[in-house]
Order: sequence, then C-alpha cells, then structure tokens
Amino acid sequence: MIPVDIQPACLGLYCGRTVLSVNGSLETYGECGVCPRGQRTDDNKICRECVGSPDRYDWLYLGFMAMLPLVLHWFFIEWYSGKKSSSALFQHVTALLECSVAALVTLLVSDPVGSLHIRSCKVKKLSDWYTMLYNPSPDYITTVHCTHEAVYPLYTIVFIYYAFCLVLMMLLRPCLVKKLACGLGKSDRFKSIYAALYFFPVLTVLQAVGGGLLCEFSPCSIKKVP
Repeated sequence: MIPVDIQPACLGLYCGRTVLSVNGSLETYGECGVCPRGQRTDDNKICRECVGSPDRYDWLYLGFMAMLPLVLHWFFIEWYSGKKSSSALFQHVTALLECSVAALVTLLVSDPVGSLHIRSCKVKKLSDWYTMLYNPSPDYITTVHCTHEAVYPLYTIVFIYYAFCLVLMMLLRPCLVKKLACGLGKSDRFKSIYAALYFFPVLTVLQAVGGGLLCEFSPCSIKKVP
C-alpha cells in the first residue's frame, strides 16, 4: 500500500487532490479541486485514473442511446417518403451506415485512442452523473468548483457520437438523397434531414439532463438489484 500524508479532507463529494509526483512509495498531492478528465476521486479524496472497462449494463445504456438517432432517422424517412419514393430503403441503409461509422469513430477517438476498447470509471450512485450540483460552498459565498465527469466516459461519449452522426449526415445524405430520391418533390426529399436537425438537439438535452436517470432506472439499475 502506498503511504499517504495526512492532510485535511477535501470538502464536497467530488473534490479531490491530484497526484503531483510519486517518489518511490510516497505520493505528493496538490490542493483540493477538480479532478482531471479521465479521473475521479477514491475513498481518500485522491484523484485516480479510471482504469476499468464498461460492464455489460453500461454497454446496454450506450447501445440504447446510440440506437435512438437511428430509430428516429428511420421513422422520419418512412414518415416523409411513404409510398411515394422507392429510395426509402436506400435512405434506411444510409442512415444505418452513418450511425455505424459514427459509433466506430467515436470508439476510436476515445481513450485509448485508436482502440475499440475504452476505459471507464465505475458508476457508484446517481449523483455521479450530476457532479455540477455538488460543488461545495464552505463559507456560503465562495463556491469550490469540482465538477468533473465521475462516470467517464458514459456522459460525454454520447455527445461525441451525436456530433459525428450529425456531421456524417450533413456530408453524405443531402447529395445521395438529391440524386436518388427522384420520386419526391424538391422540398419533400430533404424533410427527413430537416427533422434530424430538430431531434439531435432534443437528444442532446435528453442526455445532458436525463442521462443519469435513464441509466439508473433502466438497464444500468439492473446490476444494483440483489
């Protein structure tokens, strides 16, 4: 076990001390504050790097959030094409390709970069998703900002995925739809794309506000049942 110096405990649930240096078995710590990205506090309020891997329930949550834009794409493609266009199937395949490539790229750019494996911090409780609500105010005037991603990378990786989905859609779909969706009018053929410009912000807000609730009271909550 690495010996540690006894120091005043950090305030708040998520404030911690970063490890400045390691000299043999002795660690030197910085001031209490926010943990760097990819780290979270341990039981001693020390910022430790996330070295775990998402369990199957975490993957179920990520899979659910990844499927939402694809299902919405398919819904609006059917809604606006219907029986008027023979290109609906092609648009479905294109949407599937966009989301699949976005998911693959998201995994590749996540730490460790270039690998389909991602490292993560273990989700311990619901408040881990909303660390911004637990910044301490020792004197009720000054706030110590310790907001960080305690559930790394389950929170931000969804935003990255949505961003890649949107970029790929804007790069690929308009040109392909313009050439192949000849059965629709000039305005109708792009309505499924316009719809995506509305539902992606909604999905982003859903993840930002309700991501923790979705995880805690859906697939992720199964692992907490005895």
